[in-house]
Amino acid sequence: MTRLSVNVDHVATIREARRITEPDPVTAAALAELAGADGIIVHLREDRRHIKDRDLRLLRETVKTRLILEMAATEEMVRIALDVKPEMVTLVPEKREELTTEGGLDINMNKEYVKDSVLMLQERGILVSLFVDPDIDQIKAAHKVSGDYVEIHTGRFCEAYDRVEEKRELDRILTSVKMASKLKLGINAGHGLNYQNIKSLTGIDEIEEFSIGHSIISRALLVGLDRAVREMIELINLPA
Repeated sequence: MTRLSVNVDHVATIREARRITEPDPVTAAALAELAGADGIIVHLREDRRHIKDRDLRLLRETVKTRLILEMAATEEMVRIALDVKPEMVTLVPEKREELTTEGGLDINMNKEYVKDSVLMLQERGILVSLFVDPDIDQIKAAHKVSGDYVEIHTGRFCEAYDRVEEKRELDRILTSVKMASKLKLGINAGHGLNYQNIKSLTGIDEIEEFSIGHSIISRALLVGLDRAVREMIELINLPA
């Protein structure tokens, strides 16, 4: 069965809109796990705009499945990851002005530093995934820096404005998945996935896990988190 990891960043975003203590992403993570999520994802940003250090510490103490930390490959974040020891770190690009992660990590721009970060994390028993665009060169670069996984950025596919572009982006994802599989990289996918477009990707057997946040938290506002998570798990594992 393909796994689902739930990103609870947007629970913290709602909390930070009022700068109070609720809703609590730690509580949301527990509810997502009870509904069947295979992992919990948080992105600790440099500016701490939503997830805080407190959230990460408490999640490390309470998550029963797997804790996945999204972060930039900076000295500060590597230090935090080595201290908290999540099961997996996903290295992502980060810009202060962006609303959400806008694209994949350009590994080739700073290959040696990324590789050093990957090796430091792996030495402490932390799996490392690299969030990359569906691009052959980036997949090869992820392999060269010794990544354990790639997470294929599905944003352009999800935002396609017509069927022609959607097909083009889906083909890019399929090609990248095949290359990653050939290089013996684990394969995850995420960004922009929802209850409609996920159906186009569930037949790709090489994808081990989907990382989904915004659409699940959005639906949870209307139907509850338990139901929102269970419905996504059901969609992911429907027969192709």
